[in-house]
Amino acid sequence: MIKIDANFFRVDGGAMFGVVPKKLWQRQYPCDENNLCEIALNCLLIDLGNRKILIDTGAGNKHTRLLNSYGFSTITDIRDEIIRNGYSPSEITDVVLTHLHFDHCGGCTFYEENSSEFRLTFPNATHWVGVKQWENFLSPNPREDDTYFIENMQAVADAGKLKLIHENTWLCPKIELRLFNGHTYGQLVPYIHTPKQAMIYVGDVIPLAAAVRLRWVSAYDIQPLVSMQEKETLLKEAVEKNQVLFFEHDRYNDCCTIEEKQNRYVVKNTFPFNPEYYT
Repeated sequence: MIKIDANFFRVDGGAMFGVVPKKLWQRQYPCDENNLCEIALNCLLIDLGNRKILIDTGAGNKHTRLLNSYGFSTITDIRDEIIRNGYSPSEITDVVLTHLHFDHCGGCTFYEENSSEFRLTFPNATHWVGVKQWENFLSPNPREDDTYFIENMQAVADAGKLKLIHENTWLCPKIELRLFNGHTYGQLVPYIHTPKQAMIYVGDVIPLAAAVRLRWVSAYDIQPLVSMQEKETLLKEAVEKNQVLFFEHDRYNDCCTIEEKQNRYVVKNTFPFNPEYYT
């Protein structure tokens, strides 16, 4: 497994932590003088030999005005990051998209120079998406309509490379895809089963280690009470089975384990992602 760094950007701390007062969340996650928190775009590449699976693709490089407004210091082309790690975009067989907000699927397509068309970044890959998320993407609610961009996914659908998930399913014997709601409809959460320990790519169910607490729910979530219920379901199993959480958006913590203390789920240990541990 390889962590693919697809850039960093900034979001308002109040939006990231919702109703939690700043004096509480700032102890757990830093912000600048403008109340902006720097967050990561950590994608994951899993090489299973005959299957090469990429989880999320970052924000891409098409919407420069939007990316500048979110404080992207540079515009990252995920193709370059895939190549830098010794792979070709054409080798990717599967792209798992947790959901279709721009910062998770923007790298699925690119605008080819001297052409008016968008091209597939991973032309040979099946792109896995929750069916409810796809329906929401095509007809978004008012809370999410400014985070969905048809140019990120239309070429994928047109090429017949879209695979919609109706229920929890196994992509392959080592990777399970489970559906979660709350942050948005039909978010896919990959469970990566290894001989030593299962790792959960928690996406925006729990975007940061600081957001493990059940009541710490982002203002971006469209169903905050559902988010809390879904988070509790995930954390309960993570404690019982000693699973590792891999954070997509945490700038400072790659992974953690969870424990239960005084009827609350809390971070037990945080640690850097170590691919050799899972091989």
